[in-house]
Amino acid sequence: MKRTKTAAGDLVIVESPAKAKTIERYLGPGYHVTASYGHVRDLPQKSLGVDVDGDFTPRYEPLKDRKKELDRLTAVAQKADMVWLATDLDREGESIAWHIAEYAGLPDDRIQRVTFSEITQSAIEEAFAHPRSLNMDLVNAQQARRVIDRLVGYKLSPLVASKIRRGLSAGRVQSVAVRLVVEREREIDAFNPEEYWSLTARLEREADEGSFDAELSRIDGKKARVGSEAEATEHTAALRQASFRVASVTRTERKRSAPPPFITSTLQQEASRKLGFSARRTMSVAQSLYEGVSLAEGQVGLITYMRTDSVAMATSAVAEARDVIATRFGAELVPDKPNAFRTKARGAQEAHEAIRPSSFARLPASVRSALKPDEYRLYELIWRRAIASQMAPARFDVVGVDVEADRYTLHAGASKRVFDGYQAVYVEGRDDEEDERLTVLPELREGEPLSLVELTPEQHFTQPPPRFTEATLIKALEEHGIGRPSTYAPTISTIRERGYVTITDRRLFPEESAMRVTDMLVEHFPEIVDLDFTARMEDRLDDVARGEIEWVPVVRDFYTPFIAKIIEGREKIAKTIELTDIPCPLTGDQGHMLVKRFGRNGWFLGCNGYPECKHTQPVPGEEPEALDMPGVGETCPECGQGKLAAKRGRFGPFVGCDRYPDCKYIKKDAAPASEQFGTCPQCNEGTVITKRSRRGRSFWGCNRYPACDYSSWTRPGGETAAAARSAGNGAADGNGSTARGN
Repeated sequence: MKRTKTAAGDLVIVESPAKAKTIERYLGPGYHVTASYGHVRDLPQKSLGVDVDGDFTPRYEPLKDRKKELDRLTAVAQKADMVWLATDLDREGESIAWHIAEYAGLPDDRIQRVTFSEITQSAIEEAFAHPRSLNMDLVNAQQARRVIDRLVGYKLSPLVASKIRRGLSAGRVQSVAVRLVVEREREIDAFNPEEYWSLTARLEREADEGSFDAELSRIDGKKARVGSEAEATEHTAALRQASFRVASVTRTERKRSAPPPFITSTLQQEASRKLGFSARRTMSVAQSLYEGVSLAEGQVGLITYMRTDSVAMATSAVAEARDVIATRFGAELVPDKPNAFRTKARGAQEAHEAIRPSSFARLPASVRSALKPDEYRLYELIWRRAIASQMAPARFDVVGVDVEADRYTLHAGASKRVFDGYQAVYVEGRDDEEDERLTVLPELREGEPLSLVELTPEQHFTQPPPRFTEATLIKALEEHGIGRPSTYAPTISTIRERGYVTITDRRLFPEESAMRVTDMLVEHFPEIVDLDFTARMEDRLDDVARGEIEWVPVVRDFYTPFIAKIIEGREKIAKTIELTDIPCPLTGDQGHMLVKRFGRNGWFLGCNGYPECKHTQPVPGEEPEALDMPGVGETCPECGQGKLAAKRGRFGPFVGCDRYPDCKYIKKDAAPASEQFGTCPQCNEGTVITKRSRRGRSFWGCNRYPACDYSSWTRPGGETAAAARSAGNGAADGNGSTARGN
């Protein structure tokens, strides 16, 4: 691109140096490309920063570590002929562009806004040929979200902390996510498994040795329900005496259509299933692929923008995909017409493209040497999913056989893929663990007699719903219309970092704090954790983005009833303490009693004379393992006044002075040696050791926690944690896991 410039030239501002380096390749002389390094301004850290009496006007200030960079940008921008704001194309990117222009005091006639969904020569040229002004509807939608989230955080979090425990917080989206995890856990705890039996017959044709398995499906024409061993024994005896014959054989062809290309949520879900990536890791790697990597041809953006809820692909991209399919996989895999998909995401935002390669001709193998391992794995996943989305359906021959045996009907089924279609390239991952074994049926005729070879009764129990993984929680949030592409990964990270959930064997487990906060919010602030209310708020923010409503009324409609409940809650919501009849061991002679309180590490007993008396002790029956450690009950060697007591901290049980925080003595040699199981497979630095969860269950984790959060209910060497589950009397999830994290 060539332009006539003054000495100053034009300034192009993007978010990151990597993106700047890639774009600079495609712009000619006279353009200087620089980076803002992400967000540049926000509401103040130590105050509300919102004038609730003045139409909720926000007071922004430069981020502490961005002030110098923002001043540099301002100085350069004020000298430039034209400032091209080339930040990301979503609301967040629009907001960053507005903040830069606003802070620098740039007039409208010296600003050009350019957006693109991929960083390629053609996309950059197209964007710079068709600039626009800043879209204040998008800016205001982002501003409304930020103001509402700040009001919730600054008004509700202190109330939660004062009533339950210091350090706890609440958030408009995070609290809904926590509620989903808590309610799923309670479903599991309340689940009563029901016994049932299956009866599987091994049958063979009399004409040859071909045999197959068929399962009891109906008794006297009704669905078979065998609920006890006695019933199973009765039916087994009857079937052993029965004559078997083929009642019907049905053959059909079934097609399975190609899945759509990735959107943000499905990329996060599939990367979790197939690659074991967290949502945050997925987005970080995708960002690198989008902004550009160094190839032989120069700095190249390999994928389109990764925060999107659209499944559409550009016409040119579809045409290129069809060409690559025909060339590399065969013309028979190219459908007659391009596949088209409808965006299913509730409240889908601005019409972006799906996540796809910037060029389908750039095969994963051709760029592997230039990519880091994580980058290659994610790029290959994106490439395969996107190319598969434009392939023909897979076809299967499906056979169903009903076998009659007196009053019983048994069923056998088989499915054989007869045309690969898109599955030549891509097969979707699953959240459950379906049986993938292929049943092979011999050629059977209706009325043909069969011989019983073997009859196997097997006991089963119904399973509770599985605990959420990051992938399935994101899917649930998306289905309920909670959050948007840019918020899924930060939401998961937030509820982990704030200690509401732990992850073990990829499953999410709520901590006690999550349950206490959820109960309080459900009772006193139901709208904050109501799925429909939160989804409707997202819809209203979408309306603001489309310019259909103003942002201030949206905030006011939320804030007016919300603050009334905050004021009421300060008086009416009781603190999470329970009185006991146990005198305080230190100041009981002054009439002080112990009260049950909820703290960072769960329930404990503390003196009601706090802060004058700081005595604490475990709740009876919940003493940590440290109770049996050396030194408990001895006089503190440091202060000479307190007694050494068993305590439980963030990293497990320990022995310390009961006068904490006045005395911070911890007995260093009290902890029992943990059994070691070799190098941690996740960080390759720490050692895997036996640990115990807050509910007393054994698990195995890295001794570098929290620097490394590896943990598992499977004992290194292959032994499962069945004994731990049995000892903890926990309900297993769909994968047999009852894990609790560190």
